[in-house]
Amino acid sequence: MTTTTTAPGYDPARPWALHPQVSLRPESFGALAYHFGTRRLSFLKSRTLLAVVESLADQPSGLEACRAAGVAPEELAAYEQALGTLAATGMICERAA
Repeated sequence: MTTTTTAPGYDPARPWALHPQVSLRPESFGALAYHFGTRRLSFLKSRTLLAVVESLADQPSGLEACRAAGVAPEELAAYEQALGTLAATGMICERAA
Protein backbone atom coordinates (compact mmCIF):
# COMPACT_ATOMS: atom_id res chain seq x y z
CA MET A 1 0.00 0.00 0.00
CA THR A 2 1.33 3.43 -0.98
CA THR A 3 0.85 6.35 1.37
CA THR A 4 1.19 9.94 0.28
CA THR A 5 1.91 13.10 2.18
CA THR A 6 0.16 16.19 0.84
CA ALA A 7 -0.17 19.75 2.02
CA PRO A 8 -2.99 20.49 4.46
CA GLY A 9 -6.11 21.46 2.53
CA TYR A 10 -5.19 19.56 -0.63
CA ASP A 11 -7.22 16.42 -1.20
CA PRO A 12 -6.22 14.51 -4.37
CA ALA A 13 -9.69 12.94 -4.50
CA ARG A 14 -11.36 16.36 -4.92
CA PRO A 15 -11.78 18.32 -8.20
CA TRP A 16 -9.25 21.12 -8.78
CA ALA A 17 -8.56 23.80 -11.39
CA LEU A 18 -6.03 26.46 -12.16
CA HIS A 19 -7.04 29.62 -10.26
CA PRO A 20 -8.78 32.07 -12.65
CA GLN A 21 -6.18 34.75 -11.87
CA VAL A 22 -3.23 32.49 -12.73
CA SER A 23 -1.50 32.46 -16.08
CA LEU A 24 0.85 29.70 -17.22
CA ARG A 25 3.81 30.28 -19.52
CA PRO A 26 5.33 27.04 -20.80
CA GLU A 27 9.12 26.89 -20.68
CA SER A 28 11.68 24.22 -21.54
CA PHE A 29 11.91 23.16 -17.85
CA GLY A 30 8.14 23.12 -17.29
CA ALA A 31 6.36 26.44 -16.82
CA LEU A 32 6.08 29.72 -14.98
CA ALA A 33 2.82 30.30 -13.12
CA TYR A 34 1.96 33.91 -12.27
CA HIS A 35 -0.91 34.86 -9.97
CA PHE A 36 -2.14 38.33 -10.92
CA GLY A 37 -3.97 38.79 -7.61
CA THR A 38 -1.12 37.98 -5.26
CA ARG A 39 1.73 38.76 -7.68
CA ARG A 40 3.25 35.41 -6.77
CA LEU A 41 5.44 33.61 -9.28
CA SER A 42 5.85 29.82 -9.11
CA PHE A 43 7.92 27.43 -11.15
CA LEU A 44 6.47 24.17 -12.40
CA LYS A 45 9.64 22.13 -12.63
CA SER A 46 8.59 19.56 -15.21
CA ARG A 47 6.54 19.29 -18.37
CA THR A 48 4.56 16.50 -16.73
CA LEU A 49 3.56 18.76 -13.84
CA LEU A 50 2.48 21.36 -16.41
CA ALA A 51 0.34 18.70 -18.12
CA VAL A 52 -1.22 17.78 -14.77
CA VAL A 53 -2.06 21.40 -13.93
CA GLU A 54 -3.43 22.06 -17.42
CA SER A 55 -5.70 19.01 -17.20
CA LEU A 56 -7.09 19.67 -13.70
CA ALA A 57 -10.26 21.38 -14.94
CA ASP A 58 -11.03 18.47 -17.28
CA GLN A 59 -10.53 15.68 -14.75
CA PRO A 60 -12.78 14.61 -11.85
CA SER A 61 -9.93 14.85 -9.31
CA GLY A 62 -6.30 15.77 -8.80
CA LEU A 63 -5.47 12.08 -8.77
CA GLU A 64 -7.15 11.52 -12.13
CA ALA A 65 -5.31 14.54 -13.57
CA CYS A 66 -2.04 12.91 -12.52
CA ARG A 67 -3.05 9.62 -14.10
CA ALA A 68 -4.18 11.34 -17.32
CA ALA A 69 -0.80 13.08 -17.59
CA GLY A 70 1.00 9.76 -17.28
CA VAL A 71 2.36 10.09 -13.75
CA ALA A 72 3.70 6.69 -12.69
CA PRO A 73 2.39 5.25 -9.40
CA GLU A 74 5.84 5.50 -7.79
CA GLU A 75 5.99 9.23 -8.68
CA LEU A 76 2.49 10.04 -7.45
CA ALA A 77 3.53 11.20 -3.96
CA ALA A 78 5.92 13.82 -5.40
CA TYR A 79 3.25 15.17 -7.77
CA GLU A 80 0.64 15.29 -5.01
CA GLN A 81 3.09 17.20 -2.84
CA ALA A 82 3.68 19.68 -5.68
CA LEU A 83 -0.08 20.09 -6.18
CA GLY A 84 -0.47 20.60 -2.43
CA THR A 85 2.05 23.41 -2.57
CA LEU A 86 0.25 24.97 -5.53
CA ALA A 87 -3.03 24.76 -3.61
CA ALA A 88 -1.49 26.28 -0.48
CA THR A 89 -0.16 29.22 -2.49
CA GLY A 90 -3.43 29.79 -4.36
CA MET A 91 -2.18 28.75 -7.80
CA ILE A 92 -4.83 26.03 -8.01
CA CYS A 93 -8.18 25.99 -6.27
CA GLU A 94 -10.84 23.45 -5.51
CA ARG A 95 -13.77 23.56 -7.91
CA ALA A 96 -17.33 22.35 -7.69
CA ALA A 97 -17.68 18.73 -8.74
